[in-house]
Amino acid sequence: MREYLDLVDRVLTNGTRKTNRTGIDTISSFAEHYSVDMRKGFPLLTTKKVNFKSMLREVLWYLSGEDHIRNLRQHTKIWDAWADKEGNLDTAYGRYWRRFPSAQLNPASGAYEVVEVDQIGKVLELLRTDPHSRRMVVTAWEPGNAHTSKLPPCHYTFAFNVQDNLLNCHLTQRSGDIALGIPFNLAAYALLTQIIAQETGFTPGFFSHTIVDAHVYVNHVEGLREQLMRIPRPLPHLEIARKPMNELTFEDFTLIGYDCHEPIKFEVAV
Repeated sequence: MREYLDLVDRVLTNGTRKTNRTGIDTISSFAEHYSVDMRKGFPLLTTKKVNFKSMLREVLWYLSGEDHIRNLRQHTKIWDAWADKEGNLDTAYGRYWRRFPSAQLNPASGAYEVVEVDQIGKVLELLRTDPHSRRMVVTAWEPGNAHTSKLPPCHYTFAFNVQDNLLNCHLTQRSGDIALGIPFNLAAYALLTQIIAQETGFTPGFFSHTIVDAHVYVNHVEGLREQLMRIPRPLPHLEIARKPMNELTFEDFTLIGYDCHEPIKFEVAV
């Protein structure tokens, strides 16, 4: 996928060296952006192998609305480093997607009460009733949580937009690990867009991604330079069973024709 390789090249060429909380310096670039046309295939990198199964498990976990990893960790350890010993997460994307705590004033008592908002449900409702709405926004950034969380949301808000019959998605991310995180984020939100498009009768269009702090850890540079030398291969296609979104399971997704280069190992900075 040339769009990703161009992003890598821009950050390595134009970025500045910065320190950060992990103790491993990064090469960082401000407000990077790219866009991919999902009609050309499912945007899973072919210049290295990406673990599609783990990504799928993660997205289905988000859509479940769970705020713990007890079910997720049966299939992938991707969130283990951030959970407590009971498996609870102080920041769980799915909780905010499906059960965002909203303080609303009770006129009778004059006091604020917390009401949970299903933001994904609201997007589905608007796509069915008012698809040209400019209010199809989902956020995972709750300020009180974000300032105390072990890992505040990185991909913290996204919006859907319909043009003709195409469903487009724009993701804003405060911090993006180019080598490890961004390939997963790209695939995850393309998957989410395809799920929601199928649920509401649209065709997946463009996935657009803005990364405020787009960075490469210095110990990832060699692996990314190797990727830049590889020639992208044709994108795979993703088929999803024709079932209601809330009934979809792991077995309902089929990735077809994923032909990729060999894996490149990158260490995770925690």
